[in-house]
Amino acid sequence: MSTLKVQRIPTREEVALDDTWDLGRLYPDDEAWERDMTLWESRIPEFDQFRNHLCDGAEVLAACLAFDLELDRLSERLAYYALLKATEDQGNAVYQGMNGRFTNLATRAAEAASFIRPEITSITDDRMADFLDHEALLPYRLVLERILRFKPYTLTGKEERLLAMQGEMAQASGKVFEQLHNVDLKFGLVENEKGEQVELGNATFMQLLNSPQREVRKTAFHQYYQQFEAHENTLAAAFSGSIQKDVYYARVRGYESALAAALFPDNVPLAVYDNLIATVRKQLPVVHRFYDLRRRKMKLDEIHQYDTYVPILHDLEIGRDWDQAVELTIAALQPLGSEYCEVLQDGLLGRWCDRYPNVGKQAGAFSAGSYDGDPYIMMNYQPTVFNDVFTLAHEAGHSMHSFYSSRHQPFQYYQYKIFVAEVASTFNEELLSAHLLQNAQDEKQRAYLVNRAIDDMRGTIIRQTMFAEFEKITHDMAEQGEPLTVQALKETYQKLLRDYFGPDFTYDETLSLECLRIPHFYRAFYVYKYATGMSAAIALSQRVLTGGEAELRAYLKFLQGGCSQDPLDLLRGAGVDMEQPGPVETALHHFEELVEELDSLL
Repeated sequence: MSTLKVQRIPTREEVALDDTWDLGRLYPDDEAWERDMTLWESRIPEFDQFRNHLCDGAEVLAACLAFDLELDRLSERLAYYALLKATEDQGNAVYQGMNGRFTNLATRAAEAASFIRPEITSITDDRMADFLDHEALLPYRLVLERILRFKPYTLTGKEERLLAMQGEMAQASGKVFEQLHNVDLKFGLVENEKGEQVELGNATFMQLLNSPQREVRKTAFHQYYQQFEAHENTLAAAFSGSIQKDVYYARVRGYESALAAALFPDNVPLAVYDNLIATVRKQLPVVHRFYDLRRRKMKLDEIHQYDTYVPILHDLEIGRDWDQAVELTIAALQPLGSEYCEVLQDGLLGRWCDRYPNVGKQAGAFSAGSYDGDPYIMMNYQPTVFNDVFTLAHEAGHSMHSFYSSRHQPFQYYQYKIFVAEVASTFNEELLSAHLLQNAQDEKQRAYLVNRAIDDMRGTIIRQTMFAEFEKITHDMAEQGEPLTVQALKETYQKLLRDYFGPDFTYDETLSLECLRIPHFYRAFYVYKYATGMSAAIALSQRVLTGGEAELRAYLKFLQGGCSQDPLDLLRGAGVDMEQPGPVETALHHFEELVEELDSLL
């Protein structure tokens, strides 16, 4: 009879209540949500009173915008509750159904409101100039100016209505991927270095890749990718469908490309994207040198991808329970002031967070800050994985960004753009890293922390830039009419792997399947913001750590800004200009310094 321990993922019902989030600020229960769903549905026809009347006068236009925002605020609350309940267990049919009903009704609401933008953009320039000076429209002036930016890409009312009707259908590829990735794929058990049988899944994959025993890492890697190989055609079809959707919407609106369409809402020049890729590519020899350093220090004949996550000095791994992780995070964030730290500590030790994995729970981590709810955090926290403390600090950065923006901006200007969101989150990671390095007890511990900092930059700047280049190439392929077959996707990705990992890296054939398992690819041209965000965060964290009250005020004002300015302007106000190559070059220079320091310490 086997005496091996089996480490299984608990069901949702087995998770302690205090380890889950409290969604009460959104809705106390499902019945309250249902009442607001009914209310929302009943009010959607009220849009018709404004149809064909927006040019009648500034007061009418203001009333329409106020009504639209009122329903947006209600729908946001409904959306977050349904989404968060659905992510708790993606196999729960009740909450998947609620989420599906919301999506269906949101499509109907978008259809009902689809006349607003075309009517606004059809108002003559002279009349609109008079409208913008009217007192009734002062709270919405920036809203209108941003709508008018889209005038060249806004279609007729009938065409906009047809596009709005496609909303739910457009999400089909992403939903197929989510269900397959999070629910249907079964990866089996892997014996870890302690002799425990661990249920392999999206939440435990990285835990096993952090194992000090190479055989555990190797087994987990190959066993995990076996499932993706078995479903590669389905996954490729879903991914291809998502890319074709992006290309379709860009073409139908008249954008030059899907990438141009993605950058336009943030008013980010294409040069920011292209300069990121070019700047990182120039520094790839340093990245290759780091992989060889890792291979040498780990005493490996050859280095594989599954050897790149475990700390080189793995014997310094320290387990931290949730309370200890929170304590460490708050200590590191003290430079941000007492209000920031006290609010965050209360939230993290309270019930902002859904802390641990359970069967069917969405993989990864995210922050879900809304105007009327708490800035919730979903984690799959593993006390034995040190990087999960950094993930906590990262998501806390998002949540405090939501906390400040929702309290300092009206609803129409509180939702910050993703471009700046990744600055606020990575900024916290930089403070945590600085705190740990400052308090390192000896050279061995410092080497461990330097190694972690290198790996973090490699994962956030180098890896995400590779992803960004892959997205650009694959969308270009679709726009040129090239079929996105399994083979074409794998070959494209494999070429990038060889460029970014270098000539001396050992490539497992199944690693090319990684391109089919990245959830962010279903939100095209998102990942580059991780790389630009970390570059900006490095610069801003140094300003706060080495500066005084003025630098802190500038950073907190940035957090309070929501979307009251364009992202690049918000960052300039905080002290960094992302239209220049300097921030990325500075970050990569810092990466090179860390590689040299690690080589000397080990």
